[in-house]
Amino acid sequence: MKKAELVEAVAEKTGLTKADATRAIDAVFETISKALEKGEKVPVAGFGTFAISERKAREGRNPQTGEKVKIAARKAVTFKAGTALKESVN
Repeated sequence: MKKAELVEAVAEKTGLTKADATRAIDAVFETISKALEKGEKVPVAGFGTFAISERKAREGRNPQTGEKVKIAARKAVTFKAGTALKESVN
């Protein structure tokens, strides 16, 4: 589903205009992003939890040459699906 399709579905379900639905969706994504930037977890009841995980520095290999490559430590966004979401998919 593309963002435009999401906007259309939200507008249809809520009775909002597409412009209002777009602003609402953008606000939700922005709020989640800002919370993650601060290092906070973002639990959404019945859906799942967004969080940041720390990835340690490690050594990898270039698959084309087999050469060893150092991979720097970094932070990654993770999502753990909630029970209700898991059940609705299965």
